[in-house]
Amino acid sequence: MAIAIERPGQTGTSSRFDGLRSWLEEVERLGHLRRVHGANAEEEIGAATDLLQHTADAPTALFDQVPGYDPNFRVLVNSLGATDRIALSLGLPLGLSKVALSNAWRAKLKSFKPIPAIEVNDGPVFENVRRGDDVDLTIFPTPKWHPNDGGRYIGTGSFDVTRDPDEGWINLGTYRVMLHDRNHVGYYISPGKHGRIQRQKYFDRNEPCPVAMVFGSDPLQFLASCTEIPYGMCEYDWVGGVRGEAVKVIRGPVTGLPIPADAEIVIEGFATRDTMLNEGPFGEWTGYYASSHRDEPVLKVEALYYRNDAILVGSPPGQPPDEISRYRAVMRSAILQDDLEKAGVPDVVGAWQHEVGGARLFTVVAIKQRYPGHARQVLHIASQCHAGAYAGRWVVVVDDDVDPTNLEEVMWVLCTRADPATSIDVVHRAWSTPLDPRITPEQRKNGDFTSSRGLIDACRPWEWKDQFPMVNLPPREVREAAHKRWGYLLEGH
Repeated sequence: MAIAIERPGQTGTSSRFDGLRSWLEEVERLGHLRRVHGANAEEEIGAATDLLQHTADAPTALFDQVPGYDPNFRVLVNSLGATDRIALSLGLPLGLSKVALSNAWRAKLKSFKPIPAIEVNDGPVFENVRRGDDVDLTIFPTPKWHPNDGGRYIGTGSFDVTRDPDEGWINLGTYRVMLHDRNHVGYYISPGKHGRIQRQKYFDRNEPCPVAMVFGSDPLQFLASCTEIPYGMCEYDWVGGVRGEAVKVIRGPVTGLPIPADAEIVIEGFATRDTMLNEGPFGEWTGYYASSHRDEPVLKVEALYYRNDAILVGSPPGQPPDEISRYRAVMRSAILQDDLEKAGVPDVVGAWQHEVGGARLFTVVAIKQRYPGHARQVLHIASQCHAGAYAGRWVVVVDDDVDPTNLEEVMWVLCTRADPATSIDVVHRAWSTPLDPRITPEQRKNGDFTSSRGLIDACRPWEWKDQFPMVNLPPREVREAAHKRWGYLLEGH
């Protein structure tokens, strides 16, 4: 079938939305949506997604008329690959730079108060209901995202809903979900993640773990599910607090777990410690097939719910910088700066978890130095606080005359202010993941998923910082004024 593409021409400003479909209407009004008819799920959707997510501020794409499937079922990709669409999802102004957006998000979090979800009896998610032998997940056009994936992954822009059997709180977590057959999916969760901790509690008791999986939702719910939200806080309540309005949920008929009333596709079922199937490999957020394949827990799906003309949301990881790293950088950088301040570190003027490191592997913090050891304090706390601990690699601290988001500026001071023999500390046996490509074969064999952290002090040395050679650039405010005055000279270049 020939592939057709529609390009809307409208532009405008942000307004309030509720749910994925009204979010899409707003995105289309802004001119950010492309509709693609007839691309196949075997190769073409995955290839198009890779192209889009590796281009900064590329549009989102909605695929329909996928050959071999109900032509009304749709696949949405690159939802959050542009700064303005991240802002729209977070309820923040459009037109901000990524740094300004992260700062606005941080400011919004300071007045945040969670609002508990409210339970309703019905919603659009129940427009179609399949139970028992009628369950069939193969009806949806699940793409093969990367050429060497071990199967089709229906869960990438999704989240799993679980309940802690001891403490009772609900967790939403984004973990990859592989389609095995019509009513079985495999799901891998890295050690230490909240969903894995909860699942293991059921398995330790030899009890089935109830799970609901949501494969298309309000983008803010998805962002919540893949953000470091404090242990014990339900992401639905967090979303309610961010938006200022409670999330409407329905008690799942099979598991009793709360599911979004306006979700696109939801499944319910149970996983047991004794039911395992081979899962993977899958191209992960580091840009590698680092985790190979292994037996992982399986969810037997007992119920399937979906809306008419259902939308499957895809957010497959790629080689960073990609869609995932772009939205995570905005959110994690704000949380990191807050974590540093909560730890009592003064005069942190900026922080950025760089997209090129998947918003985890390369972190830069800018400070105004106040005392001996200030820079080293920042390095160690940033490497081990909640926002920075998981799967990190490098942390760099720079002076306040450096833009921490600008890799060229960061590398310049790394080359001119850091001394390899005296400016580098190493933390050993920090929290990592099987997805880390640098975990050695011997470590994998022993289940040792830890790694080191390289901490680089790229500040002027405190003891003689006032004698450090002056830079030959005008002050930043002078450069910004020059750009406003003379920026037209750069047009076309």
